[in-house]
Amino acid sequence: MSTQLQTPFARCTWTHLIDGQDRPAGGGKTIDIVSPVDGEIFGSLAAGDAHDVDVAVDAARRAFEGTWSWMTALERGRILMRLGSAVEAEADALAELESRDNGKPLEQARADALALARYLEFYGSSADKLMGDVIPYLGTHFVGVERVPHGVVGHIVPWNYPMQIFGRSVGAALAAGNTSVVKPAEDASLTILAVTALARNAGVPDGVLNVVTGLGSTAGAALAGHPGIDFLSFTGSPATGTAVQAAAARNHVGVTLELGGKSAQIVFADADFDRALPSLVNAIIQNGGQTCSAGSRILVERSAFDRVTAALADRFRALRAGHPLSGPDLGPMINAAQKARVEGYLSGAETEGLMELARGKIAPDAPTGGYYVPPVIFAPASPDSILSQEEVFGPVLVVTPFSDEAEAIRLANGTPYGLIAGVWTRDSMRSLRVARAMRVGQVFVNCYGAGGGIELPFGGFGRSGHGREKGFEGLVGFTTTRTLVMAQS
Repeated sequence: MSTQLQTPFARCTWTHLIDGQDRPAGGGKTIDIVSPVDGEIFGSLAAGDAHDVDVAVDAARRAFEGTWSWMTALERGRILMRLGSAVEAEADALAELESRDNGKPLEQARADALALARYLEFYGSSADKLMGDVIPYLGTHFVGVERVPHGVVGHIVPWNYPMQIFGRSVGAALAAGNTSVVKPAEDASLTILAVTALARNAGVPDGVLNVVTGLGSTAGAALAGHPGIDFLSFTGSPATGTAVQAAAARNHVGVTLELGGKSAQIVFADADFDRALPSLVNAIIQNGGQTCSAGSRILVERSAFDRVTAALADRFRALRAGHPLSGPDLGPMINAAQKARVEGYLSGAETEGLMELARGKIAPDAPTGGYYVPPVIFAPASPDSILSQEEVFGPVLVVTPFSDEAEAIRLANGTPYGLIAGVWTRDSMRSLRVARAMRVGQVFVNCYGAGGGIELPFGGFGRSGHGREKGFEGLVGFTTTRTLVMAQS
């Protein structure tokens, strides 16, 4: 099949989108767009700086005070739903653009585009469902509590799931009546720019949705510390999340942080192995393992350990990393630095003496200049090993045995992270006990991931961050309360 990108959104030079207009960087600088598929430059991005962020924040403030927050929730919702329909209509083109820019297999990229459409539909239909409350207070006062938007929200979006994270963050913020300034990752900005271009035709007023591209150290830092931002949403690494939160704190601005993960799947001896195995494998190879919620640790009851690891090894040997348009199991890493990072962890595991159980292959169609890493599984792995404790953000899986339920819980909770967990057992009472013992934001029983979970609140404990996105909880997070106290005359 052809591996040439064919999409109406493919263009060589991409600018900021501010106040409904294409704008080059104020300083005139650009960033090369390098495809992880083949390592080749195929365009350029505007390299934004503090001046560009100032312009975008000013536009968002005018739109907030002038039109958007005063528009009825019903009307805002209908605009978002129209944008969702436009995204769905362009899903194939967006998927091809994402595959070229991000390296994601085409089928996964299309699923992301459809998930974005669903987020916009979900939050569009929820915009007029934000209800207030009445508080009984004395006998001489009426007290009402209403949900109101924060104002101008900054969104710093990572490169691994740009469309989905844009949808769950920006979709919720706009539905609640905020205006937005988005800083996408420099490694994967194009689908966010493309969707923002669609927004104007869907009826999003100028200034409501603005995108400034550039490096995190310049444009991202300027947005995080901007005094005109009223709330921030950040998804990324714990180290960068700390810097973002510190910058926001100087302006006394709240932040939702969705950070890393080292998620465990617990497999008891009575589990349905035929049902579990595809999920155990997919949870670590999806998006090349470059997923905060990747199931990067599997804990297996000792009596089933040999059976499960043998089955996992067979599946890993059949996996292929390859060109995203040829239907591989996984595509490339996002850039050369990430490829080197994963390879460094693999070298460290060898030095540490971890036993490699199996690895997949790089497909013959994979361009030599691309950033491909084969999936690798290690077993048995000590729970204290570096691969059991640190987030690799690549297709690297460790399997560790446990003796009983108490040890399984201790091991699952035995990292600084707390994002997701999976529990596989036929014993319903045990599944409930174990699930409720997990210090994580989501627990899946006899499944993992549940189809994207657009309606399901998502966030973590510990180094996985704080605050919740997705679902109605995510919509509420982009609001605050105002209490009205009226004395009866």
